[in-house]
Amino acid sequence: MVMILLLITIVFSILSPNFLTYSNIVSILRQVSIIGIIAAGQTLVIITAGIDLSVGSIVALAGIVSAMVALGTESALLGITAGLLTGTLIGLFNGILISKLKLTPFIVTLASMTLFAGFALVVSGGNPIIVSEPLFKFIGQGYIGPIPFPVIVLMFIYLFFFFLLKKTVHGQYIYSIGGNEKATILAGVKVDIHKMIVYATSGFLAALASIILTSRLSSASPVAGAGYELDAIAAVILGGTSLFGGRGNVLGTLIGVLILGVLTSGMNLINVSPFYQNIAKGIIVLVAVIIDRLINRDK
Repeated sequence: MVMILLLITIVFSILSPNFLTYSNIVSILRQVSIIGIIAAGQTLVIITAGIDLSVGSIVALAGIVSAMVALGTESALLGITAGLLTGTLIGLFNGILISKLKLTPFIVTLASMTLFAGFALVVSGGNPIIVSEPLFKFIGQGYIGPIPFPVIVLMFIYLFFFFLLKKTVHGQYIYSIGGNEKATILAGVKVDIHKMIVYATSGFLAALASIILTSRLSSASPVAGAGYELDAIAAVILGGTSLFGGRGNVLGTLIGVLILGVLTSGMNLINVSPFYQNIAKGIIVLVAVIIDRLINRDK
């Protein structure tokens, strides 16, 4: 995947002299930060052999809740807290249904996707909510030195979850659950608790991405996040995480996120019609996954 990312970068650098400029690189990183944050949580879920289709709806509802609370209390901090809590509780709700009632993750999160997308529309009345608090604006639009704040958040999250998966007991249990859940249960691991934590984490990160998106647009939309779950899953799969669970890492997911971001930016710069962009991305994702499977077939 790293070689594919480099190849795509070289191609677009040749086709457009503006591709490798500092401003465009910063723009790519800022654009991928939202999907990247969602994809980090999705990676944990997929490693456990699960899937979370509700993250797009969490983005919509958490954004609406955070904006409404911020306006009602005139406190951006309370709004941000309410948004993060909303996403975490939805993720925990999914985790309880999946771990305690033994329901299929696909069905549970598909139902949650529809349910909470509806809540976002009902609560907002179908209208966007304008947010103008300085703290909100800084989260999505601010810089620390020459680096956009969302990019710093993205890098911190990936470093944290790399450490969590590789160096903590919880991280090893996540791999174990995805590799062989029955054996993990027989080993005395409280699988239900670890699954609930994973889904709550996915919900929290989707809500965090929502707050960054709301800040960047200066408004919360009840239809924000539509299709984000598919982009996040595509990035995770591109990064080498197995849909069957037990294998994968967040650094691979980051490469997958960058591939999607570079593709989008490059095609915009060379004026590829939006009608063809999804076709091109779908083909490249499919080819990349086939090449990766052929290279790693023996493994």
